[in-house]
Amino acid sequence: MLGKTRMAETPVQIRRLGPADLDLMRKLNALFAEVFEDSDSYSAEPPGDAYLESLLGKEHIAVIVALAGGDVVAGLVAYELEKFEKARREYYIYDLAVKAEQRRRRIATGLIEHLCGIARHRGAWVVFVQADHGDDPAIALYEKLGTREDVLHFDIDPRRFLSKT
Repeated sequence: MLGKTRMAETPVQIRRLGPADLDLMRKLNALFAEVFEDSDSYSAEPPGDAYLESLLGKEHIAVIVALAGGDVVAGLVAYELEKFEKARREYYIYDLAVKAEQRRRRIATGLIEHLCGIARHRGAWVVFVQADHGDDPAIALYEKLGTREDVLHFDIDPRRFLSKT
């Protein structure tokens, strides 16, 4: 035998989730927990059906999955931000993950392209995303798709301020 024969890859379907897609949303959260190695955030206290249905029905929240053979193999969650300085919107990709065995198939790019179609339709002027230092594959992908900005990110705990508002 001269070389290994690659098995045919299962075709991938990319689509936006809606209120009826609770099972797929739960599978996406499980995927995020696995890929990000963060089951506390994504699995410890799962929201109820009514909460997820409400979120999935909102136009300003985009949940997009990649399905292969009925399995969720990748997904992203993005939020639309309405701006005050001009009558326009922008989208922030909050989570984006692809199962390890499905990488290098342009699935992440396909998810972002799908989001960009939604963003254009909604009048957005930009889609932005953050990457962690050391996440070289994500950084390389985002550099191919857009302009790099070096910014600092801070998490501020609102419970720190005990005001009487």
